Amino acid sequence: MSLLIAGVLTTASISALNLPEQPAIQSDKLVQQSAQEHLPQVVLPAEITPPELIQIDGIPTSPSAIKTKYKNILEKSRKKIPFQSSHNLPESENSQPVIEVAQNQENIKEFSSPQPISSNSDNQMSEIISVSQLEDVQPSDWAFAALQSLVERYGCIAGYPDGTYLGNRTISRYEFAAGLNACVERINEVIANNKINTVNNEDLVQLQRLQAEFQEELKQLQERLETVQERTSELQTSQFSTTTRLFGQAIFSVQGTNSTDVDLFPRDGVPERKAETNLTFNNSVQLTLATSFTGRDLLLTGLSAGNLGSTASLVSTNMGRLGFESNTDNNLVISDLSYRFPLSNNLGVVVGTAGVNPVNTFRGISPLEGSGDGAISLFGQRNPILGIGNGTGGIGFDWQISDRISLQGVYSAEIPNFPGNINQAGLFGGRWTAGAQLSLAATNDIDVGVHYLYSHSPDGLLGTGIGDNQLLSPFADATAFDTQAIGASVAWRINPNLQLGGWGGFSSSQAVNLSGSVETTNWLVFAAFPNLLRPGNLGGVLVGQPPKITSSTLPEGFNFPNFSDGGTAGGRSDTSIHVELFYRAQLNDNIALTPGVFVIFNPDHNAANEPLIVGALRATFRF
Repeated sequence: MSLLIAGVLTTASISALNLPEQPAIQSDKLVQQSAQEHLPQVVLPAEITPPELIQIDGIPTSPSAIKTKYKNILEKSRKKIPFQSSHNLPESENSQPVIEVAQNQENIKEFSSPQPISSNSDNQMSEIISVSQLEDVQPSDWAFAALQSLVERYGCIAGYPDGTYLGNRTISRYEFAAGLNACVERINEVIANNKINTVNNEDLVQLQRLQAEFQEELKQLQERLETVQERTSELQTSQFSTTTRLFGQAIFSVQGTNSTDVDLFPRDGVPERKAETNLTFNNSVQLTLATSFTGRDLLLTGLSAGNLGSTASLVSTNMGRLGFESNTDNNLVISDLSYRFPLSNNLGVVVGTAGVNPVNTFRGISPLEGSGDGAISLFGQRNPILGIGNGTGGIGFDWQISDRISLQGVYSAEIPNFPGNINQAGLFGGRWTAGAQLSLAATNDIDVGVHYLYSHSPDGLLGTGIGDNQLLSPFADATAFDTQAIGASVAWRINPNLQLGGWGGFSSSQAVNLSGSVETTNWLVFAAFPNLLRPGNLGGVLVGQPPKITSSTLPEGFNFPNFSDGGTAGGRSDTSIHVELFYRAQLNDNIALTPGVFVIFNPDHNAANEPLIVGALRATFRF
């Protein structure tokens, strides 16, 4: 149970519970993914729409996230931080499914592999008083008598935590020297305790011969031990904190678009302006402090800074936005401040003033999610309905119902710290969202997430920041809307080198003070190619439709699809199609280089607009 929260409220692969190792679609540094790619990033709003605070990416965050099947912060932290109280916490047999949600298979193997136990360990296997305690040693084994003598006469043999001896495993001379040294110390202890009669001369002669033969290895072993002790002492005196680990991600990126003719007023099909951007070179940095006070909880403090903003105002559409935008004018901002803790073996809770929203709370499904190593476009990161409400602070939970089923829920407000007019902001005012996701590991190779969200908007903006985010004509007075959205995401691991998947979403927004409603849809399908050309790399192909208003029945003058023609009722007459290619080259454990390009046909759901082409080269550094 001590690692329950490692799987809670992070976007970890939901089928990692008890399934075979998943393909290396994500970086092996999942702990950093949970803390970094999925942290909310601060970006400026699209200038062609009324002001909104758009959070384009989140963990936890993280997966989180933590998503990609938010490899996990707490697990990594507990390996490196000497949490002083964690050893006093009872372990529950029922905690394993939840623990494994947030661990990649590499970490699972690392923690489940047998480790030798020293003679002074508190573990029940530390003192072997009979060879019969070793499960894999039988009386018929040729070395049974020798083991029996060593165990029962001198207590020299120790087993592994799982009760095995692993006698057929090959060991090095150094390992043998370590075992020999343990026996020498044990026999010296026996002699010192006046039990000389238990040690015969033949054993002493044999022991002296072995000491002489392995003298060099024993000497080197002692030197190595002294070196480790010195380094440990140095680390203890200079360490940053005994409870906190620091993780970081830095992105350098070059990006640009083509020049296109744009029809600003879709009335006559005649373009009115030229859309173009400069080639730019930008940065984004995220630092995450992961703190645990008990070994079972996790306080995330995320700091972000960057200078890459949206080009929506320049190209007259938000469909060309990148998934790693983070425009703070290089000022340091708090992007995540949340605390995660378990209520029971299968139930975890997150509460925070920043970084708590559906993106960060629901478990991730898509292997292409992640600002640092996933798809390069914002639309390619995840189902857009998960961004509805643009939430920042609130409360959420993750309930592991069974090995293959879990339920996440969240309530999140856009500006929870606002003390003024409740119609504008506050914890229960302004724009807020409540939602849930049912996460299913349908089979060993299929993950499914079913989403539902209910959101209130005071101004007719959904808050997704992509596609048809605006529900009202820009010429109409702002009015409030209540939105219900449903959707599903799926990922299918066909083999270690190929995954297929996609998502679809539908939303219905009812005007509060007007008659009528607005409906939107979106969809996307993808193919992911893990280990393409080299282990750890990832290729991706995506095709989809950004959010589109398919029906608007508001009073005349209020409908957005036909705002330039009187705001009459109806949906979009044309459809935008998003096509994307990217390839992440994992140069080493800490550096990845990702070139990518995506094309928007009929941008802004207007066939009069020329195709928009966006290219980017992203370099991601993790530390």
